[in-house]
Amino acid sequence: MANRLAAETSPYLLQHAENPVDWWPWSDEAFEEARRREVPVLLSVGYSSCHWCHVMAHESFEDDETAAVLNAHFVPVKVDREERPDVDSVYMEAVQAATGHGGWPMTVFLTPRAEPFYFGTYFPPRPRQGMPSFRQVLEGVHTAWEERRDEVAEVAGRIAGDLAGRALAYDAPQPPGPEELGAALLGLTREFDAVHGGFGGAPKFPPAMALEFLLRHHARTGADGALEMVEATCGAMARGGIHDHLGGGFARYAVDAEWTVPHFEKMLYDNALLCRVYAHLWRASGSATARRVALDTADFLVRELRTGQGGFASALDADSDDGHGRHKEGAFYVWTPEQLAEVLGEEDAAFAASWFGVTREGTFEEGASVLRLPGGPRPDGAGPADAGAGMHGPGPEAAAGEPADPAEAERVESVRWRLFEARERRPRPGRDEKVVTAWNGLAVAALAETGAYFERPDLVEAAAAAADLLVAVHLDDRGRLVRTSREGRPGPSAGVLEDYADTAEGMLALYAVTGDSAWLDLAGTLLDVVLRHFTGEDGTLYDTADDAERLIRRPQDPTDGATPSGWTAAAQALLSYAAYTGSDRHRSAAEQALGIVKALAARAPRFIGWGLAAAEAALDGPREIAVVGAREDPATRGLHRVALLGTAPGAVVAVGEPADGDGADGTGAGDGELPVPLLRDRPLLEGRPAAYVCRHFTCDAPTAEPEELARAVRVAGD
Repeated sequence: MANRLAAETSPYLLQHAENPVDWWPWSDEAFEEARRREVPVLLSVGYSSCHWCHVMAHESFEDDETAAVLNAHFVPVKVDREERPDVDSVYMEAVQAATGHGGWPMTVFLTPRAEPFYFGTYFPPRPRQGMPSFRQVLEGVHTAWEERRDEVAEVAGRIAGDLAGRALAYDAPQPPGPEELGAALLGLTREFDAVHGGFGGAPKFPPAMALEFLLRHHARTGADGALEMVEATCGAMARGGIHDHLGGGFARYAVDAEWTVPHFEKMLYDNALLCRVYAHLWRASGSATARRVALDTADFLVRELRTGQGGFASALDADSDDGHGRHKEGAFYVWTPEQLAEVLGEEDAAFAASWFGVTREGTFEEGASVLRLPGGPRPDGAGPADAGAGMHGPGPEAAAGEPADPAEAERVESVRWRLFEARERRPRPGRDEKVVTAWNGLAVAALAETGAYFERPDLVEAAAAAADLLVAVHLDDRGRLVRTSREGRPGPSAGVLEDYADTAEGMLALYAVTGDSAWLDLAGTLLDVVLRHFTGEDGTLYDTADDAERLIRRPQDPTDGATPSGWTAAAQALLSYAAYTGSDRHRSAAEQALGIVKALAARAPRFIGWGLAAAEAALDGPREIAVVGAREDPATRGLHRVALLGTAPGAVVAVGEPADGDGADGTGAGDGELPVPLLRDRPLLEGRPAAYVCRHFTCDAPTAEPEELARAVRVAGD
């Protein structure tokens, strides 16, 4: 019999709708029920593609006896962390403070006043390795609640008071300058894994935000070390098992330091961020590998995650049926030598095993291997020659997995395509159909830029379709966003700061690529909500709006997690919008927000990468590039392309015919045409399309020559 989750839009909640547990969604009604019954709340937080969430669900939440205990003594509440990041953030902070670690599934026991008093993550069905069973935990908490309720209430009140009293120390200093950004580079250099790329050890996550900072730092200063760290990391990830060598895209993280064995779930946000990183690396270096990976990641996004409504689904599961009725992690992706031979025949199977590192012993479980491009000389001479090299030039490109000659390239492509088609016949991983606003904003930016760089209008069209969905389904007539939708139906949760910031970022990227001022106007609408409802009097930013549901504390975190923090994403979007419109209000808000980056630049550069990237843009201007001329004119298109390919940090690009009318505030030029102040009073150059490169609306002499424009937007250390 279905429980209360059956009417929800979250795929994760719907996965639990047939549990014998009498689940409630997060709601006032759930806590009212707990008060009525005088029992605690069990809060269980997870997400659809979480492997251990599925394990605990199967072991405990699908078990009738465990469900009977839960239903008798608790009000069970299930939360999708991707739908309610505010709830997840507040209680994860408590879990980490109490236990020293966190993770999902997150298991928290609350009083009927939503105050936490006992914490954990995954609990097994039987005691294991010093961990109590879930049933033991339930019984212990129930006993404490019945026999020592005053003590439990005291502990809960103390914890809630501690959480509510935490405030970010923030005195709105100035944005970081060259000294702080240099210190951040030094900090990343110390943590850099010079052997395998990336930062730190296992498990190793793709450091997309830090890589964006390093690319911008190199563009501004010419620091070779910054670019070398990006090249080495992107090369290692491109070769590694974390990269899907058949279908494109990246898994969530590698369980080892060498990028060999991934945790196989594929997330929209990782792939959107990495698509953009590789496209920006190609823009900076011309790397063939960076181009290939950017495009195969973009194609993965469109092929595997695009929904029927034009948005992008959240994730693909790590687990799938292995073809023998067993649900196993990685089953869709791994190969044995026998499976290669079955698809390719013995000769091509031997070549594929050498090229992709498939061995008899296997690199994963039960003799299976994750496809990767291991370094070192091969017995047959095939494949990469030097795993430690970067991504520049013939030798390093081979090290990143580029075939050595056309004949080999043709063979690799044939093998890859046949394996891909065979894999498509395997049972597929589940897909989380939830469309998350922020992550779709990241995808819009990535696809718009990748499509423009590589002259793939289909990718730009996919970006615009996703943006259209966000406007049609996620945005109301007050300019307020919902967090999610599913199958065109808006979810129940209000948008959080990252939703507004990342969607504005996507709209700004679409404007730069298309010249359609409607996208710029929409970004301005969203950023006005940020200034009105998410910004404190001292310039501090909050993750939830001032009129959102009140939790035991208002969450506020400027550091990057799996995605850019809402705080620093807002700073970047505000900065870009100010560059387009000349708005001092938006520029001032961006600079105030970037003050937190100055405090964290040297201490935690890995966790403030997006803020460091935004600070690089602020320090460089950012440069404002106005391309004036008829958009259908090949000369205009040529200048526009050069402008988009410029590496000046955070540069903004406007394209269109010269504007001389109203609209100094960025609105109202008429018929949706050219409301952008950046294009105003910028005439053609002797009747020819021209480009103006400006900072703070003070421009250099215009040029009609693409070569001159390229020098103005690709220089370092000027």
